[in-house]
Amino acid sequence: MNELQTFSIMVEMAVAIVGLLIWLQRRKTYGGYIFLTFTIYGFYDIIRLWGLGVPEIILRILFAVASVSILVAVWRQYRAD
Repeated sequence: MNELQTFSIMVEMAVAIVGLLIWLQRRKTYGGYIFLTFTIYGFYDIIRLWGLGVPEIILRILFAVASVSILVAVWRQYRAD
């Protein structure tokens, strides 16, 4: 099962990199939100996978920030079209 989790983390990091490219190369702010969201998702999953002992409240806050971040990203994309 760790292989599937590792694959998922790699996909999250790939999406984060694409978000970064959208932000820096295309100058679209929603790319920055995508980058933030998927970087947090990857970090969150790594913490869970490796059992790094980060307090649950920190993980919940990170997940909430990621959720708000992707909401802003899709809203900005929606308004841009």
